[in-house]
Amino acid sequence: MLYVWQKNHESIEQEICQFLEVRSLRLFIQKPNLFFAFHLKRYSKSRRVAPIYWPLSTPSGSYTLWLYYHRLNDQTLYTCVNDFVDPKLKQVSEEAARLRLKKGRSAADEKELERLTDFERELRDFREELLRVAKFWKPNLNDGVEITAAPLWKLFQYKPWQKRLKETWQKLEAGEYDWAHLAYSIWPERVREKCKTDKSLAIAHDLEELYVEPEKPLKKGKPKKRAADEETEGWFDED
Repeated sequence: MLYVWQKNHESIEQEICQFLEVRSLRLFIQKPNLFFAFHLKRYSKSRRVAPIYWPLSTPSGSYTLWLYYHRLNDQTLYTCVNDFVDPKLKQVSEEAARLRLKKGRSAADEKELERLTDFERELRDFREELLRVAKFWKPNLNDGVEITAAPLWKLFQYKPWQKRLKETWQKLEAGEYDWAHLAYSIWPERVREKCKTDKSLAIAHDLEELYVEPEKPLKKGKPKKRAADEETEGWFDED
């Protein structure tokens, strides 16, 4: 706010908070269920749901990374781990280790150590899931928001969106969206096999050379009478 409205940023922020019915913008953005729920509603129309700001969070929401849809690439998740999660995990681990070595810990120290231990565990699980998906995730904006986000469904903590993405992921696994670039990047053999008999799918993946035209059935003409039949025809007709 300060960088955008240097002179009257406080009054502008207050107006925005009143409109959003929140105490502070920091609190509003820090909690994905507040900002993201608002954002999701604004970017939904009819059956199309396409939020462009994505909060990837630990289950408790204690740590969140925000991704911008239009800047995604196949290195985004690795960047998240290397530039953000790993440094944070190192910091938390060091703080927890320092408290574990402290003699005569107070009740407050014990409570803080418990918090740090839980936080460290969540960060490690968060890191593991990011790296698991990063191995096969090749986002393509032509697939649309929902399909692109589907592999990350576990990391969205806003339950309505998480549920929707989980269902989309299950459909992807079942082969219902094999036209998507993401499907081809994850299950190339399955998609290539389908391209042999589905021309539109082959065109979608630029694999027209795999398509095999089905053989056209031979036309059945009217059978010709044999000469012998024609000669004897009518011999036994009654007068």
